[in-house]
This record gives sequence, structure tokens and C-alpha cells, in this order.
Amino acid sequence: MKSFKDIYKGSENKIAGIAAAPGIVIGEVYLFTKEKLEISKADITDVEEAKINFHEALERSKKELTKIFAIAKDRMGVTRAAIFEAQLMILDDPILIGNILKRIEDEKKQPEYIVDDEISKYQQLMILSNESYMKERANDIEDIKNRIVRNLRKKRWQSRIHSDAVIVSDSLTPADILLLSRNQVKSFVTDHGGLTSHAAIISRSLNIPAVCGTHNATQKLKDGQTVIVDGFHGYIIYDPTDEQKSFFKEKHQHLIALQKELEELTDKPAVTKDGKEIQLLANVDVTGEMDVVKTSGANGIGLYRSEQILDELGTIPTEEEQVRIYSKLASRIYPDNITIRAFDIGGDKFRLFDYNEPNPFLGLRGIRLLLENLKLFKAQIRSVLRSSSNKNVQFMLPMISTIDEIHRSKKIIKECMDELSSENKSFDAEMKIGIMVEVPSAAVMTREFADVVDFLSIGTNDLIQYLMAVDRGNDLVADLYQEFSPVVLRTIKKIVDDSKLAGKPVSLCGEMAADTLAMPLLVGLGLESLSISPATIPYAKRIIKSFNYKDAKKMADKCITVCYEAEIEKTILKFFEENDITRTRNII
Repeated sequence: MKSFKDIYKGSENKIAGIAAAPGIVIGEVYLFTKEKLEISKADITDVEEAKINFHEALERSKKELTKIFAIAKDRMGVTRAAIFEAQLMILDDPILIGNILKRIEDEKKQPEYIVDDEISKYQQLMILSNESYMKERANDIEDIKNRIVRNLRKKRWQSRIHSDAVIVSDSLTPADILLLSRNQVKSFVTDHGGLTSHAAIISRSLNIPAVCGTHNATQKLKDGQTVIVDGFHGYIIYDPTDEQKSFFKEKHQHLIALQKELEELTDKPAVTKDGKEIQLLANVDVTGEMDVVKTSGANGIGLYRSEQILDELGTIPTEEEQVRIYSKLASRIYPDNITIRAFDIGGDKFRLFDYNEPNPFLGLRGIRLLLENLKLFKAQIRSVLRSSSNKNVQFMLPMISTIDEIHRSKKIIKECMDELSSENKSFDAEMKIGIMVEVPSAAVMTREFADVVDFLSIGTNDLIQYLMAVDRGNDLVADLYQEFSPVVLRTIKKIVDDSKLAGKPVSLCGEMAADTLAMPLLVGLGLESLSISPATIPYAKRIIKSFNYKDAKKMADKCITVCYEAEIEKTILKFFEENDITRTRNII
């Protein structure tokens, strides 16, 4: 049976992008282009009238966004709807409004020109930033700017789109996504935008498959053209062949049928045929995913990426804001545990400080940055501790490369505990402290590191990158990013064995854990806990229940003795065939 890899290999009618929201759809293209507003720089004669027009446009913009905010809260929950609340706050920014009014008085130009020019200054600073996060937020600001200008001209937003369309656009704002979704659109495809863009986050919240960052979809696709959108792998196939249509229709039907079957596994443990139980924990990016976590049958949250709070809020949260977020998460997952990872900032992740580094992947990131910014680090530690009263919160340190970093961090945690005690604030004095093993030095020293922490978690995304000395985002060397490299497998095996020798639990939370092909291998290597996306947990349960642990161990033992990735993958595929679980893997 053909796999996704087989279908995409050599296909000339595909467009590659970023898998922003999962799902498979077949539909017709609707090229969504917003009217290009030609800004008038004409002089004005009546300054007061211009200021009144600006205030009226501002009020209309607020009413529109207030309505959108209400729709968002109803459909997505309060947390993710905060995107629109943040836009409303910009419309109330006294400095921005004051600057625009003063310029109208001083320059006596059309208000639409002043609005466009003033807000564009903020956008330009974001666009010139090296951070993809800031560039994506410039798109949100564009929506506010265009909304005010459109209301100055007393024009309405047009969205006459037939149902079941695949929306293809240069870019989409959060408001575009929300309003277009009311037309029962099938999918979103954009030239620009990334996985952390607000448009992508909203697509996932609304369960609408999406692919972003294609660069040229609007140029290659035409209105009414039949396309297949694969939100699992980040591809669009246009003018699909009969074979491609048949393949994806079958996959879609399998997904529907499998979903019903997987629902029956929700409350059941992940146990191999010979009785080995594997703990399946959830990776969580944003608080809005909690509903999925609760319905997936997860044994808890193995990784809460706290830096996503910075992404959602667009600023550093206060200690009290963090306490509210962490406490809510801990309460909702209780009595299961939640592992909160300290802000993992830098490298390819959200970067908060503008450090000019020639190689940020090898620079001030993770625990290194936190130890250099104690105010930020201590505020988070205090908030995590204050959220730990139910004794189901664990704290994890990212990017640990030396044992000294662990000792320094634990000393700061102790200082925060002493402060909270003197303030009569309750917390779990025995809260477990763990580390991410994602740097070769931590892998080599696992036995020693394990002696001074309570638990460990293997972060394969960075570990593979550093072991293979390859930038996983660089297409020129992407083929060297090999999760089934014998180097990677032997390193994982060493980390697992050394952790067990120290009597400390170890989990694996990188993308490799969510690769269904890797699951029997990881179990065979001795991992008893995997932390994966909530949506993958039912699939993982089904796979784990399909084989014997002793057979998986035998297969893993064979894999770590060979020298070639291709031979390892061949061995794993043979294992799937022998255990009749190939079809499960091919569905996703």
C-alpha cells in the first residue's frame, strides 16, 4: 500500500508549505484578495472635520472588533480570543491616537494617509526584525490599519464566498479567518505566515485544515481549480490525478472510521500485548488545547511550552498573570501531573531580547538566557511554585549543558521558596525539578546529571540537530536531519539506561515521539513514557496495543547495532508488517 511519501515523491503538481492545522480536504480554490487601498495624501481644509471623521472611523473599528471578539470567545474560548482583545487595546492606545491627531493638525493631510503612515512605522520595525514572530505580528497590525482606513472611507468588509471553498490568499489576518469560517470553508492556504501566526492558531482552534508559508500558492493556483490540502504534512496538490484523488479519499475515509474506533480507546491504558504499560502524556502549546488533552486519554501533561504565553500575549506576563494561567492548567489536569518547562527563548523559538548573535542556535538561549535575566526567571519560578499547591506541578529546565547550570537554577528556586515562605504564600516545597536532555554534553553526562534532578525528558528536536550538526530548517542539509540515525538511537538508549541506573524517570517529548513509525522502536529502547501532541495519543494507543514489548525490544536491539539509517528504517517497516500495523501508520 502506498504511503504519503510515495505519493509526494516525484509529484510535479504539489506545492510545499508549513502544516499549520491538521486534516485532509478536497475542494475548489477561491482566490481571496483584499482590495488594495490607494491612500490619498491630499491636503485638507477642515481639520476639525477630519478629526471627527477619524474618531468616527475609530469607533466603527472598535464596534467591529468587539463583535469579532464576542464571536471568537464563543467559538474558540477566552484564551485564544484574547488575540482580538489585544487588537482592541491598540485602538485605545492614547499615544498612537494622540500622534495621529497631532499629525492631522500639523500636516493638514487626509486622515487615511496619517493613519497609514503612522501605523506603518510600527509595522516596519516588526518587519525589519530578525524574529519571525515579530514579522507575523506585523500582519495583525495591518488588519487594524486597513480597518480604520476602510471605515474612514465608509466601506464594508466583503466576504461573499460559497461554502466548501479552499481559501487561498497571500496572507490572512485573525479576523479574516474567523469571518471566513462562517461560510463553512474547507481549508486555508496562504503564501505567508508560520506555525505560530495567529491565523494558524485560530485555524487549529476551529479545526479547519490549513497550510501556510507556501510562498507561491496564489501564483500557481486558479479560481475553481480542484486541490487537495494535506494539513498533516503541509502540501497542496493541484489538478490531482485519479490515483492521487483515490489515495486521499481513502485516507480521509480511514481517518473518519479510525476516529470512531479511537474514541473507544480514550479511557483505556496504552499496554502492549504482553502487558507493558506506556505512559502517554500530552505536549501543550496553548491553554486552549486543554479540551483536547482531556478527551485524548492523556496521562497528564508531559510538556507545557510556557514560552507560548509570550507568543499569545505578545509581551512578558506578570507574575500574577502566570499564576492564573498555571493554576488553571494544574486544576484542570488534576489529579494527573503537569510539567511546566521554563521559558525556552532563543534559537528558532520566540526570542524576547534583541541579542545580536552570529549563531543564535549556539548562543544565549534556554537556561543560559534565563540565568542572565534573573528577574524574568524568578518571576516564572515564583508563579510556578504558587501554582503547585495541589502537588501535581513539575518544573523543567531547558537547554541544560552543564551540571553547574542545574545547581545555579536549583539555588534560585530555593531562594524563591524562601521568599514565598516569608510572604506566607503556599506552594509545594517538594515540587519535582527536571531537565531537558537536548544537548550532547547532557547526553554524555546523563548519569551524573540524573543524580541531581528528579526526572529527565529527551528533547529529540534539538538533540538530533546538535548530534548531526545540522540546521533542521535548512533545505540544503535537511536530509542529514535523521531521527533514525544509529547515532541518535544509540544516544537515546544511553540516556534511557543511565537515567534508570540513577533511579530517575525519563520521558521523550520531541517530534520523534509523535512519529508513529518510531513508537515501537522507542518502546523497545526502554522508554516507558512518551509526551506527544494530544491528537496523536489515540493513534499511539492503537499502535502500542498492536505489538509485544519483547518483540519491540528485539527489534530495537538490532537497530542499534547497524550503521545505516536506511537499514534501520527497513527493519522498523518489517516490524510493522509482521505485526499488521502498517495501515495505522499510513493513515497519518
